[in-house]
Amino acid sequence: MAIEVRVPTVLRKHTDGERRVSGQGDDLRELIDDLGTRHDGLRSALVADDASLHRFINVYVNDEDVRFIKGINTPLSDGDVVSILPAVAGG
Repeated sequence: MAIEVRVPTVLRKHTDGERRVSGQGDDLRELIDDLGTRHDGLRSALVADDASLHRFINVYVNDEDVRFIKGINTPLSDGDVVSILPAVAGG
């Protein structure tokens, strides 16, 4: 199963500068684990110590925010597009 992952500029240091990488997994957790085996530091940049997504990272599957689906347990299918976006704070 091939899933396209769009990587923001701030995390490209983990993907050798690649804007897009491919991974595999039946859900977002498995995909992140898969990516972590091939892109050193990427998993820890996305996942907190309690195994949830970092609160300052927004993840979308096919333009839908995973926070409103099943979070890190959001199911994935072949051909899905996962977009990672750092949260923007301001005042």
